[in-house]
Amino acid sequence: MATEPPRRVRFGIIGCANIAKKVSRAIFLSPNSTIVAIGSRSLDKAIAFAKENGYPASAKAYGSYEAVLDDPNVDAVYIPLPTSLHLQWAVLAARKKKHVLLEKPVALNVGELDKILEACESSGVQYMDATMWMHHPRTAEMKAFLSDSLRFGQLKAVHSIFSHNSGTDFLKNDIRMKPDLDALGALGDTGWYCIRAILWASDYQLPKTVTALSNVEYNELGVILSCGASLQFRDNKLATFYCSFLSNLTMEISVLGSNGYLRVHDFVIPFQENVGPFYVNANTKFAELSIGIEPAPTEYSIETDLPQEALMVKEFASLVGKIKENGSETEKKWGEISRKTQLVVDAVKASIEKGFEPIEVIV
Repeated sequence: MATEPPRRVRFGIIGCANIAKKVSRAIFLSPNSTIVAIGSRSLDKAIAFAKENGYPASAKAYGSYEAVLDDPNVDAVYIPLPTSLHLQWAVLAARKKKHVLLEKPVALNVGELDKILEACESSGVQYMDATMWMHHPRTAEMKAFLSDSLRFGQLKAVHSIFSHNSGTDFLKNDIRMKPDLDALGALGDTGWYCIRAILWASDYQLPKTVTALSNVEYNELGVILSCGASLQFRDNKLATFYCSFLSNLTMEISVLGSNGYLRVHDFVIPFQENVGPFYVNANTKFAELSIGIEPAPTEYSIETDLPQEALMVKEFASLVGKIKENGSETEKKWGEISRKTQLVVDAVKASIEKGFEPIEVIV
C-alpha cells in the first residue's frame, strides 16, 4: 500500500523585504513547503507582495506581523525583518509554537540570540538561520576535500571576502545604513558570511582572539561600511576576512592546508544557479626550472536541481515535519552554529570599539 507524501510545511512570512521575494520563490520550489500567510505593517503592502510573488489565492494577507503568528494554519515563519526587530518577533513566534527561519544577522549581539534560542528550546520549535550557501551540495563536497588528510592535510589559514558596491541609493536608503534598524552594517551583513566561512572551514572551532583591522569605514551615522579582522586560533592557524559595501562584488573563500589548497569564487551566491564550481590544489610542487606547477589545479562543478535557498527551505521544512509528524527532537546544531558566528561578530565589534585591541572569544 502506497504511503501518502508528507504534508507540506506551511510558512508564514512577516515582513516584505526584498530578500523575502527570493525566499518566497524558494519556498514554492521546495517540494515540502508552501506559503499560507504574509504579514506587513500595511495590509495593502501585504496584498501587493502576495500578488507580485505568485502566492496562491488561498494565502492570507495580514496588516500586522502578529496576525501571521496567530494564524493556526501557519507551522513556521520566515523572518526577514531588520535585525533590531529579530529579538521581539523571533521570541514571540517561538512562544506561539511557530518554527523559526531567521534572516541573518540573527541578532544585534549574542545576548539577544541566546534569548531567541532559549525561546525556541522552551517551545520545542526548530530554529535555523538563513545562511543559504551552507545548503548547496558544493559545500559538502568542499568539506570532504578539507577533511582529506592526504590531499589537504592540516588546516593552516583561511581568508574570506564578501563585498559589493550597490551604489549611492543603497548607501543612502537601505535599512543596513540605519543604526536604529541594522546597527551592525557591513559587519553583520557581508561580514556574517565571511565569519561563517572561517568557522565552517575550521570545523566550528572558535578562535582564541579576534583583532579588528584599523581601516574601518563608516557612514555619517556611524554605521560600518567596511571592515576586516584577523582571527588567531589556539593551534596557531590564522584566519582573516574583509567585508564591505564599498568594493566590487566579490565572494571568495581561500583555505590553505599543509598538503592542499581550496578556493571558491562565488560562495555566497553561485554565479550560475544550477552549478557551483570550486578549485583545489593537492601536493603541489614547482615544475622543473620553476616554470610552472604540478599537478595542475583541479576544477570541480557541482550541479544541483534546486537552488541553494530552496535546499535550505527543504532541509528546514524536513526538520519541522519530523517534529510535527514524528515527535522528533529539534536539531540543535543550527543554533550552535549561529551562536558561534554571533560570538565572533561581537568580538570584531568589541575590538573596533576598544581601539583595535585583541578580544578573547569567550563561550
